[in-house]
Amino acid sequence: MANFTVRVELHQAIGADYDALHAAMEQKGFSRLITADNGQTYHLPWAEYNGSGNLTSAQVRDIARDAANATKKSNAVFVTEAATRAWIGLPLQ
Repeated sequence: MANFTVRVELHQAIGADYDALHAAMEQKGFSRLITADNGQTYHLPWAEYNGSGNLTSAQVRDIARDAANATKKSNAVFVTEAATRAWIGLPLQ
């Protein structure tokens, strides 16, 4: 199973638009949280999402784009597939 980090930018958006995006992304199976190997869970930066599955990066992009389009805002979606990820400075859940 692959791990994905997804970044979504809504153009000319306000906070409520991102609230709608967060809900749509969650409905599609994405999370705004990431769990470390030690079991601790962290909050991802604003408008970044964690996902995993037996999908390609393009499939994940398209799923995230559907969620972003639900906000009715023009948008950009960036997907990274990674076997390992590292971070520092993210707030604990």
